[in-house]
Amino acid sequence: MRIEVLGDAAPGGWPAAGCRCASCAALRTSGAARALLNVLVDGVPLDDLPRRAVPGGFEAGAPGGGVLLVAAGPGAVPEPSPGTVYGAVLLDLADRPDHLGLLRRTGAVTAATRVLAVHRDHRTRSPAELDRRLRHWLDPAPAPHRTLLLGGARSGKSAEAELRLAAAPDVTYVATGRTGADDPEWAARIAAHRERRPSWWTTVETGDVAAVLRSARGAVLVDGLGSWLTGAIDAADAWDDPAPAAAPRVDELVAAWRDTAARVIVVSDEVGLSVVPATASGRAFRDLLGALNRRLADASEDVALVVAGRVLELP
Repeated sequence: MRIEVLGDAAPGGWPAAGCRCASCAALRTSGAARALLNVLVDGVPLDDLPRRAVPGGFEAGAPGGGVLLVAAGPGAVPEPSPGTVYGAVLLDLADRPDHLGLLRRTGAVTAATRVLAVHRDHRTRSPAELDRRLRHWLDPAPAPHRTLLLGGARSGKSAEAELRLAAAPDVTYVATGRTGADDPEWAARIAAHRERRPSWWTTVETGDVAAVLRSARGAVLVDGLGSWLTGAIDAADAWDDPAPAAAPRVDELVAAWRDTAARVIVVSDEVGLSVVPATASGRAFRDLLGALNRRLADASEDVALVVAGRVLELP
């Protein structure tokens, strides 16, 4: 199946006529407008191929054989036919990258399927940002692969971690924080995180992150190290002098991180940019987490800092 993409923008275009958003304004200034969706399959326009409607889109037969699954428009989620393996899928990945994960999970998309992002528009702040995300979805690094994502409070670090694994067919989400049963505000945060994640992800609530890293073989997201370290110190009742009690657990975690066979993303708090804690235990916690971040960064293929939702890849 030979596919030529002559245009991949949504019906409204990118930039959209008259739109003043930052995405459209920047693209208009650069002169790099995206052409409207225009695809040739084996030399034949997509609109001229025989098609069958499915919820959220349609299936099209390629002249040379094979079936394509196509999203009807921005935000559309085309449902695959049972048992069909597609030669190509044209999806709105800007809005629903998790749909690609589901298609992979069900076997409708395989390693031989060509995956194309279409209906591009100003929902993403720039073509470069969408391309950055697509690299994680379409060409993920083979396992083992370790990524450390750092950021301050409400920086978007957890959302970035979830975004990077959104198109994976199987993800184990390791929640290290307390359940929030006695704290309505914390419980609301946990619920918001859970609502963001694909329903087929497996959630494991544990403080034994090292055990998960040693046994996992697929994709793993650990969120996050700050709550993990808090739990380790709480379990030892060692806030008066946390370093000696935490050291064995930290060493075990770093060893498991180095030896894991999985594709792992871990989220941690960047503690070196905030005010100096007022208490001795607070300063000890900051120092322990900062040192742990450094050790994991040293053993990671990728490290990034998330600030106000923007991602800075660290060398």
